[in-house]
Amino acid sequence: MRRAAAAVLLLWPLAAWPAGDPVKGETLHQSCLQCHGTDVYLPPKRKITSLAALRRETARWGDYYNPKLTKSEIEDLVAYLNRDFYRFP
Repeated sequence: MRRAAAAVLLLWPLAAWPAGDPVKGETLHQSCLQCHGTDVYLPPKRKITSLAALRRETARWGDYYNPKLTKSEIEDLVAYLNRDFYRFP
């Protein structure tokens, strides 16, 4: 039982980390730049304060695309944005 609890505690931070591919996310991000620049990711304009919020907002805006962004594409974008701008743990 203790080993299982220890494994969960050790792997817990990995569960929150973006599962996507930041290289693919960077390519996908080119379509985002049609409406805004990267200044929205930087203070003082930055409104996102956590990885969960970044994932929610990326999914929300992904619904505006035609076709909508897939879950995999959303994770790729989150991984790219977190790597290059937010750096949430």
